[in-house]
Amino acid sequence: MDTRPIGVFDSGVGGLTVVKQIMKVMPHENIVYFGDTARLPYGSKSREAVTRFSRQNVRFLQTKDVKAIIIACNTASSNSLDVLKAEFDVPLFGVVVPGVEEAVRSTKNKKVGVIGTSATVRSGAYERLIQEKDPKIHVFSKACPLFVPLAEEGWTDNGVAKQAARNYLDELLTTGIDSLVLGCTHYPLLKRCIGTTVGESIKLVDPAKATAKRVMDYLGKRGLLNEGTDEGRRQFYLSDSTDTFQFLCQKALKHEYPAEIIDIERY
Repeated sequence: MDTRPIGVFDSGVGGLTVVKQIMKVMPHENIVYFGDTARLPYGSKSREAVTRFSRQNVRFLQTKDVKAIIIACNTASSNSLDVLKAEFDVPLFGVVVPGVEEAVRSTKNKKVGVIGTSATVRSGAYERLIQEKDPKIHVFSKACPLFVPLAEEGWTDNGVAKQAARNYLDELLTTGIDSLVLGCTHYPLLKRCIGTTVGESIKLVDPAKATAKRVMDYLGKRGLLNEGTDEGRRQFYLSDSTDTFQFLCQKALKHEYPAEIIDIERY
């Protein structure tokens, strides 16, 4: 049994969708979350900048004595995970590989769509890993950069969000995909809007669910799960204040939590 917390970081509050899934499958685990709200979005940054930010985020979470860290950011997972694994001795988990595995299981007609930030799409990580798993699968990717600021603003299902979804997804729908990977942890916050746009015949693949299960399996096999009976503690840290944190906390976690502002540049 290990009562140390699980660390989670994201470029903003999109990683709350990963926290939600951790709380579902591992309700007794303590969680420390960091949202880099001062420097979002990561999706428009260079690989070098994203990796530098991610190093700082890991260093901060290590000060909280975490037993594992989830990089709840597809941009950081696709651009920086290998570098971070080589530099840090804490177990690190990205969200891309679990999303890939779920997409491969999901598709029936071997046509998979992937939406993500510009940096995630540019990295080609989803295409490469999906086709490594099954070369017969055709992958169609689309960068949807406005979805992140819309989610951070709390505009998840209004007219602006619906228009953006149509603009981004109409062309993707002509490819005949039967599965669509939400390749950014902010995107499940717009799941209703995206689902309405693509229709019920296309399955939405949320990597957050698969990621939480993967971490649970890893901790369980090593005797690192918190086997207590109390609900886990949740601590939240941000690099800048945001008016929408409580709104999105309520939307994703059905509960409001206080957030402490920290100076991430110290780490």
